[in-house]
Amino acid sequence: MAEEYPVTSLDADALDAARLLGEHRMPGLVVTDKDGKPHSVLGASQVVRFLVPSYVQDDPALAGVIDEQFADRVAEKLSGHTVRELLPKERPELAVAEADDTIIEVAAVMARMRCPLVAVVENDRIVGVITASRLLEHALPR
Repeated sequence: MAEEYPVTSLDADALDAARLLGEHRMPGLVVTDKDGKPHSVLGASQVVRFLVPSYVQDDPALAGVIDEQFADRVAEKLSGHTVRELLPKERPELAVAEADDTIIEVAAVMARMRCPLVAVVENDRIVGVITASRLLEHALPR
């Protein structure tokens, strides 16, 4: 059920990671450390959170007074930043499954972690990713 899936590293360019998420309509990316081991998941929503000013997050009514040039400034805001800077300061537990885990074991991890993707590992190396949509595809009868 695991499929090949792009990953990124902690020190990768934030703009490149955001483009990858957007162009492929992915819910997130598995982030690896310098040794290539899974470190965390960068959710697309976390990138959006980085882009939206904190004062707008605190008071969504202010979003109505921001002009539509926001999209034009997205690249500027991400430029010069790393994936590490987009991640939450407190590192959450990584949603990970072993290569031989069953579909219900993977679903349990996904549900408990509320994460749209699970890194599948074998000997501490990523062998693929299972997304929520892939899991549902396999779990639901046609």
